[in-house]
This record gives sequence, structure tokens and C-alpha cells, in this order.
Amino acid sequence: MKIFTAAQIREADAFTIAHEPVSSTDLMARAAGKCADWLLDRFAPVHPFFIFCGKGNNGGDGLVIAHRLLEEGYQVTACLLEYGNKASEDYIYYYRRLQQQYAGRIREIADVTGFPELPASAVIVDAIFGTGLNKPIEGWLAGIIHKINDQHGRHTIVAIDMPSGLMADASCRNTPVIQAHYTLSFEFHKLAFLLPENASLVGEVQILPIGLSPDYITHTPVRYHLVDKEMMHTIYMPRPAFAHKGTFGHALLVAGSYGKMGASVLSAKACLRAGVGLLTCHIPRCGYDIMQISEPAAMSVADEVHEHSAHFHEQADARYKTIGIGPGLGTATATARSFEKLLTSYKRPMVIDADALNILSVYPSLLYQVPAGSILTPHPKEFERLFGPSANDFERLELLSKQAVRLQLYILLKGRYTAIACPDGAVYFNATGNPGMATGGSGDVLTGILTGLLAQDYAPKAAVLLGAWLHGYAGDLAAAKLSQEAMTAGDIISHLGAAFLECFY
Repeated sequence: MKIFTAAQIREADAFTIAHEPVSSTDLMARAAGKCADWLLDRFAPVHPFFIFCGKGNNGGDGLVIAHRLLEEGYQVTACLLEYGNKASEDYIYYYRRLQQQYAGRIREIADVTGFPELPASAVIVDAIFGTGLNKPIEGWLAGIIHKINDQHGRHTIVAIDMPSGLMADASCRNTPVIQAHYTLSFEFHKLAFLLPENASLVGEVQILPIGLSPDYITHTPVRYHLVDKEMMHTIYMPRPAFAHKGTFGHALLVAGSYGKMGASVLSAKACLRAGVGLLTCHIPRCGYDIMQISEPAAMSVADEVHEHSAHFHEQADARYKTIGIGPGLGTATATARSFEKLLTSYKRPMVIDADALNILSVYPSLLYQVPAGSILTPHPKEFERLFGPSANDFERLELLSKQAVRLQLYILLKGRYTAIACPDGAVYFNATGNPGMATGGSGDVLTGILTGLLAQDYAPKAAVLLGAWLHGYAGDLAAAKLSQEAMTAGDIISHLGAAFLECFY
């Protein structure tokens, strides 16, 4: 699914109006009607509605919603914010229509003192500003935003298209923004919805299809994408009937240290469950028995020199289709030197996670020796150690993309909507997964999945997109069965098979 900028969304509206064809007022009615349908399904007539309308097209949506709810017998007050002298033509059209039939339900507000008293169980609908907003809200309108937010704990707040004050493509930290319980948006996710800094503002997002032109959607290039199941079906490679274990690659996993062998075991199990043909685990001597007993399907090579950490000394020969390195590895100086030797001898794309990332942050010159097309999987703190701090999530996203292009690597930044930056500048967001996956070992499982897919000759881009999606989907299946609270990283592994079955068989 494509993620369009605010400017492109306006272009999509205009293209649809010109080529469907449909009038702008009818397109507004179509969009606002979808919102009204959602509200009618969710709330009974016992809930009084207070619909706050700006003077642009977002306010016009609010007027249409007010008219529809009134027709259905709901108690509605349309609160029209009187600022400036200009209003959009579509707003004026629906204002006159509402005034003709329900003039008594219109309340004009010209300053903060006009904010209405809200009865119990009221529903607030925010239709003040939409994607056309390009600067922070100021003056008495900011006071209205604060007044609405003061009701957050007592009344349900539903934002139309976007919470007022939020901008689709720029940070709004420390500016007045509606804190919505629900956001009803049209056709596409906005970039702002996918970033952590806005989580408390957008609430639960509902994307409502309104029939924008499929020609525009198909042929307009975008930088940002939201990964979905349909995309995964184009990536997934069914297994050939005459395959053997050599068909699906031999992976090397360099992981583990004293007290952290669990990370290497989880990663190994996930790699095998993701379908790798053969797996060799290079581990410290202290972990040899642990790995052999925990995962007999994996071959184990113990470090002959170091008892408590894994150091890869020999040349990484061509039998390994890929290498995963980092889970539980440790960051000792000798480990860093071993990692540097590995980077100089192995030139295929690899998966780099956890302590291997921490080594790169201590020795940043090693970043330039990482093979092109490799996959880095930092969480936010690891990313900051690698590339420095950012003032906000938009700035961090830009830095993520810049570094992926500069280094010609795939960088997977973990989070609720994991962001995957590609060497060509594109960024993909993964929507699968849940808070139950915020548990020790979950990242080690992801490393194993990605390593297993790379070994099976998935291209790095395909491997990172499919791997992130499967990892999250397996987590969703585990949470549905066990609860988010009770699931562990091992449960993600045990549900990988179900994830494959539900999606590709």
C-alpha cells in the first residue's frame, strides 16, 4: 500500500474529480458519508454529538456528518469556529444546506469562551483542520484544541481525516494537536500515523475507502509504502517439488557468549523454522552442549580459543550463502577484531544485529566494510548509537533513509511500525506485530528469520520485507492464542509455521 504526501492526496482528489468524473461536493459527501456510517455503527442515539468544524474542506466534512446524524435522529450540535473571512466553496455549500434544515443545531464560536458545556456520554467530532494545515495552530483556536483535549478522559474524541494540528509530513512536537481516541482517515495511511511521537494523538486509526482514482494510485510514484499481505504474495517463493536441503542454502550464525546463549538458541531455532536448508552455529565453547541439546538440527562449531565468547577466526568460505551475526555476541575487543576479520573475508549480504551493531557504533569505520545489500536491524537506541540522535521521528526517518542510501544497506528500524529503509531511497513500514513482542529475544528471532530467508536466495529486499512481516504476523498469532502478556520470543518461533500456512498455502 502506498503512503502519499498531503500534496499528493490533494492531487488524488483533484484527479478523481476530473476523471471519474465527480463533483467536489459529491466527493466530499462520499467521504464524509463513510465517516457518518462508522459513527452510526459505533454510537447509539443516546450519545449527543458535538461536531467542531473549521472553515475548510475538513469542516465541510463535519457539516455533512452533522446533517447525516441529524437525519438519523441523533442529537447534534454543529460548532462552527468563526476565524478569518474565507471559507472553502464546499464548506459554504454544506453550511447553507445544514442552515436551511437544521439552523437551530448550529452554534457559532468566535473565541474560547464560546466552548460548550458537554453533557455526559457526549462524543466530540474534530473536523477543524485536515491535511491542508501547514503551520502550528495559534491564538484562540489553540485554546479550543486545549479545551477539547481537556475532555479526553471524559468523552470520546473522533478526528476526521487527521487530528487537528497534526501535519501529515512534518513533526508537530510541542504544538497544539487534538488527542483523538479514533482517527477516521480516507483511502491511505498518512506518514504521521506511523511514527511513535504521534501515537497518543491519532488513537486507533480507521482507513475508509472513498473511491479515489485507481489510475492515480497506481501510476503515482511514492517514497513510502505500507507492507501488506498482497505484497507478501508477490515476494514469497514456493518450494520446487524436486528440492533438497542444498536448494535452500547453508547459513552461518555467529552468536552467543557466557550468560547469553539463549539469544543464539532462539536465533538458530528461528532460522531453521524460516526454512534454511543447513545451519552452522559458531558459538563459544561454553555454549556447545547448550546448542547441541537445544537445537539438534543445527550444526555447532565451538570456538577453540575462547571459552566465553564466539570469535570467528577462519575465512568465511563460499559454502555459506549468508551469515547472521550479533545475538548474544558480546562486545569485547577480541570479538570486535574477529568481526572485522569476518567483514574483510565475506562479501555477500549478511544480517547484522544486537552486539554486532554495538561494535559498529564503537568502530564506525567498519560500517564501510559491511557488504552491500546487508541487513542491519537496530532498535531505536542502537540506531542512535550508530548514527546519532534526532530531534523528532521525522528527522530520524530522514536520517534512516539517508544512511541506507549512503551505505547501500537495508536498515530495519524496529518499532510498532518497523521502518525498513532501502538503498534506493524507498522506505517500507511493517504493520504486523503487537506489544506482546516487546520481550527479550524477539529481536534474536527476527535475526534468525532474516538469515534463513537470505540463505534461500531471497534477494535482500525481499528477505527483509517478508521476514519482518512474518515475524510480526507470527507474533500476532501467538498473542491471539496466548495473550500479549503471556507470550515469549519462543512463541513467535512456534507460530511461524501457522503464519506460512495462513498466508501462502
